[in-house]
Amino acid sequence: MRRPTPIIYFIIAISLSMLSCTSMPEHATESTDLPSIYPDYVDVTIPTGIAPLNFAMSDDTFTTIDVEIKGAKGGHLHAQGTYTDFDIDDWHQMVDLNRGSQLTVSVCAEKDGGWVRYRDFTITVSPYPLDEWGITYRKIAPSYEMYSRMGLFERELSTFEEHSMLQNTQVPGMCLNCHTANRTNPQQYVFHVRGSHGATIIHREGETMLLKASNDSLGGSMVYPYWHPGGRYCAFSTNKTSQMFHTARAKRIEVYDASSDVFVYDAEAQEIVHDTLTMRKYWAENAPAFSPDGQWLYYITARRQIYPTDYDKEKYSLCRVHFDEHTGRMDGQVDTLISTTATGKSVSWPRPSYDGRYLMYTQADYGYFTVWHPEADLWLLDLQTGECRAMQEVNSSRAESLHNWSVNSHWFLFTSRRDDGLYSRIYLSCIGADGRATKPFMLPQRNPKQYYRQSLYSYNTPDFTSSPVKMDAYELGNQIEKGERVETKMR
Repeated sequence: MRRPTPIIYFIIAISLSMLSCTSMPEHATESTDLPSIYPDYVDVTIPTGIAPLNFAMSDDTFTTIDVEIKGAKGGHLHAQGTYTDFDIDDWHQMVDLNRGSQLTVSVCAEKDGGWVRYRDFTITVSPYPLDEWGITYRKIAPSYEMYSRMGLFERELSTFEEHSMLQNTQVPGMCLNCHTANRTNPQQYVFHVRGSHGATIIHREGETMLLKASNDSLGGSMVYPYWHPGGRYCAFSTNKTSQMFHTARAKRIEVYDASSDVFVYDAEAQEIVHDTLTMRKYWAENAPAFSPDGQWLYYITARRQIYPTDYDKEKYSLCRVHFDEHTGRMDGQVDTLISTTATGKSVSWPRPSYDGRYLMYTQADYGYFTVWHPEADLWLLDLQTGECRAMQEVNSSRAESLHNWSVNSHWFLFTSRRDDGLYSRIYLSCIGADGRATKPFMLPQRNPKQYYRQSLYSYNTPDFTSSPVKMDAYELGNQIEKGERVETKMR
């Protein structure tokens, strides 16, 4: 049998190249409607460096989708299949070329042997860079009594690569809580482990320390952390948490605290700084966050109720108190920034932007554990004017919560149950100079419909990270299993 000559290989290569550049289907029925695609990337704004926004038709009866993307400043992509699968390098080249401009997306879809050509839509490439390598998050199954399988993960934003940092299969029976970095710095982080080998793990200045999970003087463990920008202090709350279940379909679970206080941990002195301003007997303080200049500590507070009967009367106000970095203590009067007496609502998860301009928070009818509250929405407080508003441009009819900022304060991410009402997904959005946010887009996946339909995990406590997190899961798992802990002292 004769081997193909080089010219044959050349002809095959040219044919494949022409096939990959095939124009959109001819003789398609024209539609004035926008295509219904999954995920919904119609008219979103993206940063350069984001992974390709692959998508499929929302309606499964469509068997093929054919898509062309053209950049206003140049560049062209074409994809055809059951979903778009854009080449990562070609995608980045086109998006980089069109920074500050727009991409025009043309969609044709086939069903029952006939093609429909939909109205074009645009994707805007923001002039604001994201400047973050990736994101970190916890993935957890929707179980309540058992920890099941869960883990801390990191994801590179420019690709679809996800890596495990630590899973509870490496520390059997343990519950892994919130991985929290200092201003997206992967070299300084903290997270909590609950269970028989519980601990608070603090990593800073190249060393990892395992603190005793709870302190008898506190009456609980160290949770909901937030780092002081100087890196020496970390604010926590200590909570006696319980849960109960609804019988109505609209809501599933309630999480409430029989008691909670806010305090500051001095990582150098290994001391808990006790302060009566945020540890009051008949009040519940929670969810601390330092201002970007380190001079203020924000937190939420509510009058304690009779639990569980009056759980829906627990409504939190947003407060702040001055923090002295030299002494590690709070001083002066407590300022109430948003009062539940005025709003009738409850504030949770305050997160100031790193440029000091805004503070984003979640507002709900009551309580603070808003991931299960369908009415929970994101709100924005302008720290210069004192005005606050609902972020209608990003909110949905389902729960929005657990948000964080990029270091340049132009991007933020948050979790939402808008996709199916059951699982929380990660969405990203951009804030411009006018303080308005762009339409959020779901975290891209290579085959998003397959990925999200098959996933049995919710995303939890997401944050940006400037580079990969260096965590030796094997060694850390061994340390957790050994049970050796550093005692925390009270100051």
